[in-house]
Amino acid sequence: MGVIPYQVTEEDKKRFDEDGYWISPKLLDDETIGRLREAHERIWSRKYDGYGLPMHHFTLSDNPHALRKFDNGWWINDEVRAVVTDRSLGEMAASLLNEDAIRLWHDQVIYKPGTNGQETSAGNVGWHQDYGYWRVSSTTNMVTVWIALQDTDLSNGGMMTILGSHKWGAVEGSDTFFEQDMSKLKAKFAKRDWVEEPCILKAGQASFHHALTFHGSGPNLSSEPRLSVVAHLMPGDTYFRGGRFKHDNLRLLGARPEPGMRFDREEYFPLLYAK
Repeated sequence: MGVIPYQVTEEDKKRFDEDGYWISPKLLDDETIGRLREAHERIWSRKYDGYGLPMHHFTLSDNPHALRKFDNGWWINDEVRAVVTDRSLGEMAASLLNEDAIRLWHDQVIYKPGTNGQETSAGNVGWHQDYGYWRVSSTTNMVTVWIALQDTDLSNGGMMTILGSHKWGAVEGSDTFFEQDMSKLKAKFAKRDWVEEPCILKAGQASFHHALTFHGSGPNLSSEPRLSVVAHLMPGDTYFRGGRFKHDNLRLLGARPEPGMRFDREEYFPLLYAK
Protein backbone atom coordinates (compact mmCIF):
# COMPACT_ATOMS: atom_id res chain seq x y z
CA MET A 1 0.00 0.00 0.00
CA GLY A 2 1.01 3.64 -0.19
CA VAL A 3 0.86 6.30 2.51
CA ILE A 4 -1.30 5.63 5.56
CA PRO A 5 -3.87 8.47 5.72
CA TYR A 6 -3.63 10.88 8.64
CA GLN A 7 -5.75 13.93 9.50
CA VAL A 8 -3.52 16.85 10.50
CA THR A 9 -4.72 18.39 13.78
CA GLU A 10 -4.74 21.99 14.95
CA GLU A 11 -1.93 21.12 17.36
CA ASP A 12 0.10 19.72 14.45
CA LYS A 13 -0.44 22.95 12.53
CA LYS A 14 0.59 25.00 15.56
CA ARG A 15 3.85 23.06 15.89
CA PHE A 16 4.59 23.49 12.17
CA ASP A 17 3.81 27.22 12.27
CA GLU A 18 5.91 27.85 15.38
CA ASP A 19 8.87 25.53 14.81
CA GLY A 20 9.02 25.33 11.01
CA TYR A 21 8.66 21.56 10.99
CA TRP A 22 6.40 18.77 12.21
CA ILE A 23 7.01 15.04 12.63
CA SER A 24 4.19 12.81 11.46
CA PRO A 25 3.04 9.52 12.91
CA LYS A 26 4.11 6.41 11.00
CA LEU A 27 2.94 6.87 7.41
CA LEU A 28 4.41 3.74 5.79
CA ASP A 29 3.82 0.15 6.79
CA ASP A 30 6.76 -2.22 7.10
CA GLU A 31 6.08 -3.84 3.72
CA THR A 32 6.19 -0.49 1.94
CA ILE A 33 9.39 0.45 3.81
CA GLY A 34 10.96 -2.79 2.63
CA ARG A 35 9.97 -2.14 -0.98
CA LEU A 36 11.44 1.37 -0.85
CA ARG A 37 14.69 0.05 0.58
CA GLU A 38 14.82 -2.36 -2.35
CA ALA A 39 14.05 0.57 -4.66
CA HIS A 40 17.21 2.25 -3.40
CA GLU A 41 19.28 -0.73 -4.51
CA ARG A 42 17.62 -0.78 -7.93
CA ILE A 43 18.21 2.93 -8.49
CA TRP A 44 21.88 2.84 -7.49
CA SER A 45 22.31 -0.20 -9.77
CA ARG A 46 20.65 1.69 -12.67
CA LYS A 47 17.75 -0.76 -12.89
CA TYR A 48 14.84 1.43 -13.99
CA ASP A 49 11.12 0.75 -14.28
CA GLY A 50 9.53 1.69 -17.61
CA TYR A 51 11.28 3.12 -20.65
CA GLY A 52 12.11 6.60 -19.40
CA LEU A 53 15.47 8.07 -18.52
CA PRO A 54 16.53 9.71 -15.24
CA MET A 55 16.45 13.49 -14.99
CA HIS A 56 20.19 13.49 -14.27
CA HIS A 57 22.74 10.85 -15.08
CA PHE A 58 24.96 10.04 -12.13
CA THR A 59 28.09 8.16 -11.19
CA LEU A 60 28.87 6.87 -7.74
CA SER A 61 31.69 8.65 -5.94
CA ASP A 62 35.01 6.91 -5.39
CA ASN A 63 34.62 7.91 -1.74
CA PRO A 64 32.53 5.16 -0.11
CA HIS A 65 31.34 7.63 2.56
CA ALA A 66 29.99 10.23 0.11
CA LEU A 67 26.31 11.12 0.13
CA ARG A 68 24.20 9.87 -2.78
CA LYS A 69 21.29 11.99 -4.02
CA PHE A 70 19.01 11.16 -6.95
CA ASP A 71 16.41 13.68 -8.15
CA ASN A 72 13.00 12.66 -9.50
CA GLY A 73 13.27 9.00 -8.64
CA TRP A 74 9.56 8.77 -9.39
CA TRP A 75 10.36 8.98 -13.10
CA ILE A 76 12.14 5.65 -13.10
CA ASN A 77 10.95 3.72 -10.03
CA ASP A 78 7.37 2.60 -9.42
CA GLU A 79 7.70 2.26 -5.64
CA VAL A 80 9.03 5.81 -5.23
CA ARG A 81 6.30 7.08 -7.55
CA ALA A 82 3.54 5.44 -5.50
CA VAL A 83 4.67 7.23 -2.33
CA VAL A 84 5.71 10.71 -3.50
CA THR A 85 2.54 11.17 -5.57
CA ASP A 86 0.21 9.81 -2.88
CA ARG A 87 -2.90 11.89 -2.24
CA SER A 88 -2.52 11.61 1.53
CA LEU A 89 0.86 13.39 1.44
CA GLY A 90 -0.76 16.17 -0.57
CA GLU A 91 -3.66 16.50 1.84
CA MET A 92 -1.35 16.74 4.85
CA ALA A 93 0.80 19.34 3.08
CA ALA A 94 -2.29 21.34 2.12
CA SER A 95 -3.40 21.43 5.76
CA LEU A 96 0.01 22.51 7.05
CA LEU A 97 0.49 25.18 4.36
CA ASN A 98 -3.16 26.32 4.32
CA GLU A 99 -3.38 25.72 0.57
CA ASP A 100 -6.23 24.38 -1.54
CA ALA A 101 -4.13 22.25 -3.87
CA ILE A 102 -0.71 20.59 -3.80
CA ARG A 103 1.60 19.41 -6.59
CA LEU A 104 4.88 17.56 -6.59
CA TRP A 105 7.80 19.93 -7.23
CA HIS A 106 10.27 17.06 -7.36
CA ASP A 107 11.51 14.19 -5.23
CA GLN A 108 14.87 12.99 -3.98
CA VAL A 109 16.18 9.55 -3.10
CA ILE A 110 18.99 10.03 -0.56
CA TYR A 111 21.50 7.47 0.70
CA LYS A 112 23.97 8.35 3.45
CA PRO A 113 26.56 5.57 3.86
CA GLY A 114 27.51 4.39 7.32
CA THR A 115 31.10 5.01 8.41
CA ASN A 116 31.19 2.42 11.22
CA GLY A 117 32.48 5.06 13.62
CA GLN A 118 34.94 6.76 11.29
CA GLU A 119 34.80 10.54 11.64
CA THR A 120 34.34 12.18 8.24
CA SER A 121 32.37 15.09 6.79
CA ALA A 122 31.89 13.32 3.42
CA GLY A 123 28.24 12.56 4.16
CA ASN A 124 27.36 15.88 5.78
CA VAL A 125 24.49 17.98 4.44
CA GLY A 126 25.29 21.64 5.09
CA TRP A 127 22.93 24.01 6.88
CA HIS A 128 20.63 25.32 4.15
CA GLN A 129 17.13 26.41 3.19
CA ASP A 130 15.45 24.33 0.48
CA TYR A 131 14.05 27.53 -0.99
CA GLY A 132 17.63 28.67 -1.54
CA TYR A 133 17.50 26.37 -4.58
CA TRP A 134 13.89 27.09 -5.52
CA ARG A 135 13.84 30.86 -6.02
CA VAL A 136 12.45 30.44 -9.51
CA SER A 137 9.13 29.58 -7.82
CA SER A 138 6.56 32.24 -7.05
CA THR A 139 6.06 31.28 -3.40
CA THR A 140 8.11 30.33 -0.37
CA ASN A 141 5.09 28.43 0.97
CA MET A 142 6.45 25.01 0.04
CA VAL A 143 7.21 21.96 2.16
CA THR A 144 9.63 19.06 2.17
CA VAL A 145 8.49 15.63 3.36
CA TRP A 146 11.56 13.62 4.49
CA ILE A 147 10.54 9.97 5.00
CA ALA A 148 12.80 7.73 7.06
CA LEU A 149 13.28 4.15 5.89
CA GLN A 150 14.85 3.09 9.21
CA ASP A 151 14.89 4.43 12.75
CA THR A 152 16.86 7.67 12.47
CA ASP A 153 18.61 9.87 15.01
CA LEU A 154 21.90 11.76 15.22
CA SER A 155 23.93 8.57 15.52
CA ASN A 156 23.13 7.61 11.93
CA GLY A 157 23.18 11.06 10.41
CA GLY A 158 19.65 12.23 11.14
CA MET A 159 18.50 15.70 10.19
CA MET A 160 18.62 18.69 12.51
CA THR A 161 16.41 21.75 12.16
CA ILE A 162 16.83 25.30 13.43
CA LEU A 163 13.66 26.07 15.35
CA GLY A 164 11.68 29.01 13.99
CA SER A 165 14.17 29.79 11.21
CA HIS A 166 11.39 29.74 8.62
CA LYS A 167 10.38 33.12 10.04
CA TRP A 168 13.69 34.65 8.89
CA GLY A 169 12.54 34.82 5.28
CA ALA A 170 14.60 33.80 2.26
CA VAL A 171 18.24 34.23 3.30
CA GLU A 172 20.73 35.13 0.59
CA GLY A 173 23.28 32.41 -0.09
CA SER A 174 21.34 29.66 1.66
CA ASP A 175 21.85 27.16 -1.20
CA THR A 176 24.55 25.36 0.79
CA PHE A 177 23.39 21.72 0.80
CA PHE A 178 26.76 20.50 -0.48
CA GLU A 179 28.96 22.62 1.82
CA GLN A 180 30.06 20.19 4.51
CA ASP A 181 31.73 22.47 7.08
CA MET A 182 28.80 22.77 9.50
CA SER A 183 30.62 25.12 11.90
CA LYS A 184 31.53 27.54 9.13
CA LEU A 185 27.92 27.60 7.90
CA LYS A 186 26.62 28.15 11.42
CA ALA A 187 28.89 31.18 11.78
CA LYS A 188 27.53 32.47 8.46
CA PHE A 189 23.84 32.04 9.22
CA ALA A 190 23.49 32.23 13.03
CA LYS A 191 22.74 35.95 13.18
CA ARG A 192 19.60 35.33 15.27
CA ASP A 193 18.58 32.74 17.85
CA TRP A 194 20.10 29.46 16.67
CA VAL A 195 18.38 26.54 18.36
CA GLU A 196 19.21 23.14 16.89
CA GLU A 197 16.70 20.34 17.31
CA PRO A 198 17.23 16.78 16.04
CA CYS A 199 14.52 15.10 13.98
CA ILE A 200 14.27 11.71 15.67
CA LEU A 201 12.15 9.41 13.54
CA LYS A 202 11.00 5.82 13.61
CA ALA A 203 11.01 3.96 10.30
CA GLY A 204 8.03 5.15 8.27
CA GLN A 205 7.68 8.50 9.99
CA ALA A 206 8.23 11.75 8.10
CA SER A 207 9.48 15.21 8.89
CA PHE A 208 7.48 17.92 7.15
CA HIS A 209 9.68 21.03 7.12
CA HIS A 210 8.96 24.42 5.60
CA ALA A 211 10.99 25.48 2.57
CA LEU A 212 12.54 28.31 4.61
CA THR A 213 13.51 26.19 7.63
CA PHE A 214 17.27 25.85 7.99
CA HIS A 215 18.32 22.23 8.37
CA GLY A 216 21.30 19.96 7.83
CA SER A 217 22.79 16.67 8.95
CA GLY A 218 26.08 15.28 10.18
CA PRO A 219 27.88 11.97 9.73
CA ASN A 220 26.27 8.56 9.84
CA LEU A 221 28.51 6.83 12.37
CA SER A 222 26.57 3.56 12.29
CA SER A 223 27.50 0.50 10.26
CA GLU A 224 24.39 0.69 8.05
CA PRO A 225 23.37 3.28 5.41
CA ARG A 226 20.71 5.86 6.26
CA LEU A 227 18.03 5.70 3.56
CA SER A 228 15.25 8.16 2.82
CA VAL A 229 12.74 9.17 0.18
CA VAL A 230 11.89 12.85 0.02
CA ALA A 231 8.92 14.64 -1.57
CA HIS A 232 9.16 18.38 -2.21
CA LEU A 233 5.65 19.79 -2.52
CA MET A 234 4.25 23.13 -3.72
CA PRO A 235 0.88 24.90 -3.97
CA GLY A 236 -1.06 23.96 -7.06
CA ASP A 237 -0.89 27.44 -8.59
CA THR A 238 2.90 27.97 -8.24
CA TYR A 239 4.45 29.70 -11.25
CA PHE A 240 7.86 30.76 -12.58
CA ARG A 241 8.63 34.18 -11.13
CA GLY A 242 11.64 35.04 -13.29
CA GLY A 243 14.74 36.84 -12.07
CA ARG A 244 18.34 35.75 -11.94
CA PHE A 245 17.72 32.35 -10.37
CA LYS A 246 17.76 29.04 -12.22
CA HIS A 247 16.52 25.52 -11.56
CA ASP A 248 16.46 22.39 -13.71
CA ASN A 249 12.65 22.30 -13.43
CA LEU A 250 12.56 25.29 -15.78
CA ARG A 251 13.37 23.01 -18.70
CA LEU A 252 10.15 21.14 -17.94
CA LEU A 253 8.20 24.28 -18.88
CA GLY A 254 9.59 24.14 -22.41
CA ALA A 255 12.60 25.35 -24.33
CA ARG A 256 11.93 29.05 -23.67
CA PRO A 257 10.15 29.45 -20.31
CA GLU A 258 8.64 32.82 -19.52
CA PRO A 259 7.84 34.37 -16.13
CA GLY A 260 4.26 33.67 -15.14
CA MET A 261 4.17 30.16 -16.60
CA ARG A 262 2.69 27.74 -14.10
CA PHE A 263 4.43 24.60 -12.96
CA ASP A 264 1.33 22.58 -13.74
CA ARG A 265 2.23 20.19 -16.53
CA GLU A 266 0.77 17.02 -15.09
CA GLU A 267 3.41 14.73 -16.59
CA TYR A 268 6.12 16.56 -14.61
CA PHE A 269 4.29 18.19 -11.68
CA PRO A 270 1.47 15.80 -10.78
CA LEU A 271 -1.43 17.07 -8.71
CA LEU A 272 -1.53 15.17 -5.43
CA TYR A 273 -4.51 16.88 -3.82
CA ALA A 274 -7.18 19.52 -4.48
CA LYS A 275 -10.12 20.50 -2.33
